[in-house]
Amino acid sequence: MPKTIYLANPYGFSTQQKETLLPPIIAALESLGLKVWEPFARNNQVDFQRAGWAYRVGQQDYADVAAADGIFAVVNGVPPDEGVMIELGMAIALGKPTFLFRDDFRRATDSEEYPLNLMLFTGMPEQNWQDYYYTTVDEITDRAKALARWAAQC
Repeated sequence: MPKTIYLANPYGFSTQQKETLLPPIIAALESLGLKVWEPFARNNQVDFQRAGWAYRVGQQDYADVAAADGIFAVVNGVPPDEGVMIELGMAIALGKPTFLFRDDFRRATDSEEYPLNLMLFTGMPEQNWQDYYYTTVDEITDRAKALARWAAQC
């Protein structure tokens, strides 16, 4: 049975980003044998005209983060998207394996060691955290990095 990975990302808010940026990331994750749970696709069943839709979306996203085997979070932006940060925080609190993707060259940190807020790295090992950090789509499929090794574990 393939592992599930929750793809935390802000790209579903833009048709252009959803159509151009998400597919290569999803394809790279799937090429590792992972079942990708993309929250915007999974929440399309929500009736946005019905009162309370926002609560139901939040609850479904939390349930998916809790049920997924791990999380792959797109952390572009300064600061990164707040929804993605909350999903990542939930995954870290739940002890899920966490992997970060940032192809944004800007730094968003006070730390000399990390390119982002140090709290985002608490779900990774202290040594070799770079193994869990991805800066290009091509790097996602690198069999020497942590995501591919994790995906291959039974």
